[in-house]
Amino acid sequence: MRTDFAFVGVMLVTAALLMGVALIAAALLRPKKPNKAKLSTYECGMETVGDTWVQFRVQYYVLALVFVVFDIEAILLFPIAVAFNSLTFFAVANVILFIVVLLIALLYAWRKGALDWE
Repeated sequence: MRTDFAFVGVMLVTAALLMGVALIAAALLRPKKPNKAKLSTYECGMETVGDTWVQFRVQYYVLALVFVVFDIEAILLFPIAVAFNSLTFFAVANVILFIVVLLIALLYAWRKGALDWE
């Protein structure tokens, strides 16, 4: 059993060393010609005019969270769909319960207006 953990330890040390060597090599080999344009903060698009503080509506974040929840649902249901023929009744009942809970969450978000755009 120690050999299994020793193998993991050797792999972690090797990965850390390779990462350190790559970072040091990149720091030594990169061109170093700083100027004002290179040291400025890069933002895509044009230079901003006026106040740059923009507040986004909370609805964008709520919609993103709803998307993440249902994206994870799809990821979790894919292996179940692949192995559906070999599942027991208890497993199918758990999957149905999982889908029902997610549908309740979708209905709740819908009733709260999280999916409405104005």
